[in-house]
Amino acid sequence: MKLIPTILCGGAGSRLWPVSRELHPKPFIRLADGQSLLQKAWLRGAVLLGVVETLTVTNRELLFKTEDEYREVRNIPSNQNLANRFILEPFGRNTAPAIAAAALQVAATHGEHACLLVLAADHLIADQAAFADVVGKAMQLAAQGKLVTFGIKPDMPETGYGYIEADGYDVKRFIEKPNLETAQEYVASGGYLWNSGMFCFQAGAMLREMQQHCPAILDATRACIAQSRSAEGKGFSQLELDADLFKQVQDDSIDYAVMEKSANVAVVPCNIGWSDIGSWAALGDLTSPDAQGNRIEGEVILHDVSNCYIQSNQRLVGAVGVKDLVIIDTPDAILIADRSRAQDVKHIYARLKMDGHEAHRLHSTVHRPWGTYTVLEEGTHFKIKRIEVKPGASLSLQMHHHRSEHWIVVSGMARVVNGQQELFVNTNESTYIPAGHKHRLENPGLLDLVMIEVQSGAYLGEDDIVRFEDVYGRQ
Repeated sequence: MKLIPTILCGGAGSRLWPVSRELHPKPFIRLADGQSLLQKAWLRGAVLLGVVETLTVTNRELLFKTEDEYREVRNIPSNQNLANRFILEPFGRNTAPAIAAAALQVAATHGEHACLLVLAADHLIADQAAFADVVGKAMQLAAQGKLVTFGIKPDMPETGYGYIEADGYDVKRFIEKPNLETAQEYVASGGYLWNSGMFCFQAGAMLREMQQHCPAILDATRACIAQSRSAEGKGFSQLELDADLFKQVQDDSIDYAVMEKSANVAVVPCNIGWSDIGSWAALGDLTSPDAQGNRIEGEVILHDVSNCYIQSNQRLVGAVGVKDLVIIDTPDAILIADRSRAQDVKHIYARLKMDGHEAHRLHSTVHRPWGTYTVLEEGTHFKIKRIEVKPGASLSLQMHHHRSEHWIVVSGMARVVNGQQELFVNTNESTYIPAGHKHRLENPGLLDLVMIEVQSGAYLGEDDIVRFEDVYGRQ
């Protein structure tokens, strides 16, 4: 069978705030080796035998960031010419619609017997060889028409996961997250597995089960795909789901919609070093402790400190006389939490979102299709940014009603449209964009363009922008 690793990349990762934000969610968090969870998920599937392409289901706003992540690691697998296919959601609708869209797309492209290997973009698997082995077993079951889930052999009574009661490959039942006493009984019995949220099945088998158990989701997704935009290029393909029709698709998980109802489900028990990295405590456990049990990333000075996880990639952190804390420092926010209550960080994220605070959505460095910008300083009627534009990339042709901009090129060369003028601005040169002028910034060179932008005006919000032309399809 053809094998298509299918990566579901979404969610907010609210328990890993302040590093995880709405537009920089958990899959993009970098681990100590420099790779992100998303890159590890892509490589995990790309290196398997029989893979013909990868498929990623993600938010439309994360496409270019995801492509950048894959571009960094695409030379690692032996099949370097592997094509990347994307399904772009306008907003999240849970895993059932995402998997429905993926199965319909794979069936149309590779036939109903092609096999999807559904992977979460934010999980970690330590043993790749063991993972490849269990995928082989899952594909054998999928060839028999089974919907296969991967069950993790528990090593502790975890209350944050769902469980599967199993007898060999047979699934007896799916169980919601239990209380501690029940979880202890499950682990002691040896007959229960953690529900990993990874799946393997033939496209046609999943579509038949969805038609039986959640036909409304399948039919609405099919109708949405029929009216959605697609684009093809060298080594990539993308399908952008129509927002109006996607609103009509029911929000539901694949577990509730199909797996718990189907009589055609199998489970492969796994011991693959799996973790869903569900909290700062779990992420901290990936770092080796010192003699006092502290796990440190970054420049940190300690005095009489024990059993703390401290991460700071930019600033020096000093800690005195504390224990059992999580301290996460980022340029625009700091988290201090009791290590035993790391799961409750999600409440901080929820409060920020409810209050409309930008810290739930964006970092001070914001990724855009053309590169990044970093807010260096802002005050009444002014904002200073560092802008980096990738080679060959350009911003939209745009205009601002309420602010003027001064651009100073630090390195590289810029091609600038400023009103009726088109000019080149070299390193150590500058230009001024008055409010109301149409303008565009482009990097025509082979190296990154780095510049400082000074905004001044009565209103400096990111929504003060009128786009006239945009190569990235933004409004």
